[in-house]
Amino acid sequence: MAGEQLSARADSWIWSVRLTRTRSIASDACRGGHVRVNGVRVKPAHAVRVGDEIRLRHEGHERIVVVSRIISKRVGATVAAECYVDKSPPPPPREETVTVAVRARGAGRPTKRERRSIDKLLGHPAVESPGRRAHPE
Repeated sequence: MAGEQLSARADSWIWSVRLTRTRSIASDACRGGHVRVNGVRVKPAHAVRVGDEIRLRHEGHERIVVVSRIISKRVGATVAAECYVDKSPPPPPREETVTVAVRARGAGRPTKRERRSIDKLLGHPAVESPGRRAHPE
């Protein structure tokens, strides 16, 4: 097509195809080493071309996409999905994810009851308290 771009900035393309919510998040991911183009860590201004494989580590997941079309303006989700081929591994099933005990920040130390429920959740054996002991006579 006439007027079709040959390349775009890595951070701009990642943001345009909606892999990140903002361009600054995409730039920070590049600067932090979380973006690889064809296996090489790239800076935000790296040129992305059709056929490049982009690996983005974001929000605990790795997205692997192959560029099929270059765009530099943010577009709708349906158009954005046409700009890359998604080769990301499927997310792990919910059963395999580890359950983590979460407490409200600033809630202080857990009570005895909360500590017992946390131990039960984590599968730790119940520890019996010695209680009061009679003095040997």
